[in-house]
Amino acid sequence: MKPAAACLAAAISLTVTSGAAYCADVSRIDILGFSPDAKVFAFEEYGVQDGSGFPYSTIFVIDTVKDAYLPGTPYRVILNDDEADGALPPVSEARARSAKAAQALLETYQIAENPGFLAAFNPVSEIGPPDDEISYYTIQLDRPITGAYTLKLDQVAFSTPERCQGLSDQFGGFKLRFTQQDGKPTDATVYADTRVPESRGCVGGYRLGGVALSDTDTSLHMALVQVRSFGFEGYDLRWIAVPVRTLH
Repeated sequence: MKPAAACLAAAISLTVTSGAAYCADVSRIDILGFSPDAKVFAFEEYGVQDGSGFPYSTIFVIDTVKDAYLPGTPYRVILNDDEADGALPPVSEARARSAKAAQALLETYQIAENPGFLAAFNPVSEIGPPDDEISYYTIQLDRPITGAYTLKLDQVAFSTPERCQGLSDQFGGFKLRFTQQDGKPTDATVYADTRVPESRGCVGGYRLGGVALSDTDTSLHMALVQVRSFGFEGYDLRWIAVPVRTLH
């Protein structure tokens, strides 16, 4: 059996609850920033596809009020064999092309002038923190003057579509809850899937990978969720950003 085929067979046999994923493509994330009023948020996801080895970069520009992509976005670039003269171009080339495509829109919303910050980040490689919970402060100080926030992700089961039968035994969506707000315990659902978009592929679970905040509106918390979906050689991890707001 060829390595790729063996890896595919192994991945199919895995149970999602084990958390294992072999030969997977774990995309990287770069927070690009917010508009001055925090009504627009942008980030980049990039990496090298499993199986094909194609470099890719996608820039997402999100309306944080409507929780929707801005018209004409995201900007997706994949450098495939047709563009290669021998070796495939580097990831930096894919990133440069997506940045050029998005430049005018990002300048319109002054994204580079308002980078915001990562209030919390939990990469898949880190040992210790749970995959479904993140706690953080909304101000970057070594002696916080605000109470802590805790965001919790709960996975929600949906019926598995025919296209994903045999590939995912935990197909579904997720919801997000604040279990702590400004240092006070709470239990408030601030986001819940009503369906699973086809763009997520054959989902096999989710991770709460981080939270990004703007410097101008700390009531807006961008939850950075990793989607584990079945790829060519196993489960891939891709990013989505969900705007949630604190309760007053």
